[in-house]
Amino acid sequence: MVVFLGIAKTLSQYKSQSRFPSFASQLILNLKNFNAPQQFQLQTTRNVTIQSSSQSVKLTKLSNLDSGICEVSLDRPEARNAIGKDMLCGLQHTLEALNKDSSVNALMVSSSVPKVFCAGADLKEKRRMSPSEMQEFITALRSTFFDFERLQIPTIAAIEGIALGGGLEMALSCDIRICGEDAVLGLPETGLAILPGAGGTQRLPRLVGISIAKEIIFTGRKIKGIDANSLGLVNFCVPSGQARAKALEIARSINEKGPLAIRMAKQAIDRGIEVNMEEALAVEEECFEKLVHTKDRLEGLAAFAEKRKPRYTGE
Repeated sequence: MVVFLGIAKTLSQYKSQSRFPSFASQLILNLKNFNAPQQFQLQTTRNVTIQSSSQSVKLTKLSNLDSGICEVSLDRPEARNAIGKDMLCGLQHTLEALNKDSSVNALMVSSSVPKVFCAGADLKEKRRMSPSEMQEFITALRSTFFDFERLQIPTIAAIEGIALGGGLEMALSCDIRICGEDAVLGLPETGLAILPGAGGTQRLPRLVGISIAKEIIFTGRKIKGIDANSLGLVNFCVPSGQARAKALEIARSINEKGPLAIRMAKQAIDRGIEVNMEEALAVEEECFEKLVHTKDRLEGLAAFAEKRKPRYTGE
């Protein structure tokens, strides 16, 4: 305790215009009122960035109270996050890492490039591809977005700026989408005499309806954030610059719930939506049965009875 008070007093003498003086004063006050040193735990706030095979894709594990949340950040500013072979490799490497990590409960997908989520496939690279090479690339991209969709954990796309072509198709493969008011979304591929070939023709109509999806794809029109929200293309449209904050808010809410329950709920929805109601209810029953004998279910009941927050372990 004496050591901590000494540190706080030293900080309070710091003369710069930083936040240290008020921080130190509060620390001194808290330590003086602290009567249970055996319960005191010093927590770090350092997030951990996992090494990726691509410099343009970064996977970060959040820490402290946000432990259990990961973030995939696209970072290729020179090409507006256009997806080339290197970024595709990075996305695949990231998915492999996520599938091996059972401690992750929610994933955010964002961009570190201002006013850009993802401009789509890298057209400069595609111009140098033969027809067979381009087909191979699109097949790999389609498979990667399918793997995104099949992740057991909830995924949240935080969209600021442009999300076009493959960029929107990536967002469509996520469970939840949030955009800023200045976001611009679209599938312009027909203007290049191709079609959205990484899942756009299948996921968009499932989300907004067949007629609207056809109009968007046939015309290639670009949709602003507020309109995307009214169409059901995104779950939330927030003030520009706030998409990631909203995504983190939702991820935190998910992170508080039973992780096995979240995974089974996602599986029940995804599998059930593709079959008739009778088969879908059988899927729901199957998923529910997997939760009945878990420690987390008993913990949830105990926490409710004791009027405290549950401490889920994913068991």
